[in-house]
Amino acid sequence: MRPGLSHSVGIAGMTLLLAAATGCIRPGDHLNRHGDEIVVCGQLFHTRTPVVLWLDPGGYDAYEAHRHFEPGKIMPANPVDKDSPSRFGDRRNLPAELQAKVAREGWTLANLQEQVDQFVFHYDVCGTSRRCFQVLQDMRGLSVHFLLDLDGTLYQTLDLKERAWHAGTANDRSVGIEIANIGAYGENAKSTLDKWYNLGADGWPVATFPPEVKETGIRTPDFVGKPARKELLKGTINGREVWQYDYTPEQYAALIKLVATMGRIFPKMTLDAPRNPDRSIRMDVFTKEEQAAFSGFMGHWHESKGKVDPGPAFDWEGVFRGARRELLWPG
Repeated sequence: MRPGLSHSVGIAGMTLLLAAATGCIRPGDHLNRHGDEIVVCGQLFHTRTPVVLWLDPGGYDAYEAHRHFEPGKIMPANPVDKDSPSRFGDRRNLPAELQAKVAREGWTLANLQEQVDQFVFHYDVCGTSRRCFQVLQDMRGLSVHFLLDLDGTLYQTLDLKERAWHAGTANDRSVGIEIANIGAYGENAKSTLDKWYNLGADGWPVATFPPEVKETGIRTPDFVGKPARKELLKGTINGREVWQYDYTPEQYAALIKLVATMGRIFPKMTLDAPRNPDRSIRMDVFTKEEQAAFSGFMGHWHESKGKVDPGPAFDWEGVFRGARRELLWPG
């Protein structure tokens, strides 16, 4: 199926009635998933890349009201609503008419499509999705909709109707992803990155883990995480010169599928990034008015002057080119 193709409620309902009438299914029959679905307003949408839902064994469940890795311990204070253990909330600051609809009906897909028109890329500064979820859920009381591990495994932690706490002023309108990557650094880049990358026999860097990382959670056995490009890449973001190793080819392959899926599910989410007049990617923060006017895919650095993620290595053009190709030729 094409990226983003949903099990339509209307068609599914008619199919169910027909199947029941002809005796093809019975109450209690098991319905198999393909393993590439994401959940939006309770509906399943294909991505054509492996997805582990919060509902699945080994998934990361941001609905939990306790620590994920230490369930017997009390959760830290919630930074947004200190009276609640939740790591997410209802989408806020809605237009009055939409707010009334949501209050009356709950979130429908059509209502969510009116509200969500931004997607925010982050790197996790944790190195693995397992560690990222531990930091967000168990330590900081934050959340994000997707985690993308080094081997390209995509994790969904919340239905996209939830307002995840990942990007400040963009939370009301956005979906977010944390991509496993130790990050971008300034003058101390080499000493920091040397702890997380070794050079292979071919001179290509390979993601490694310091001794304190006892369990990576990476699902692919014996996975070798090589950056898509060999070089240490440099860029200036929000006035800071920083260096970073690239994401893995497996991460880019999964991300292309997800971006294509987002473009189909959310029609207001333009398949492009913030750009300068010469069409180069914009490398600094939005003004409040610019952010309000933007619809599409953005970095955390576009939302906050103190951020530089997803970093100078992120291949914006390759991701958009691949996503457009997926939508045109999904074979």
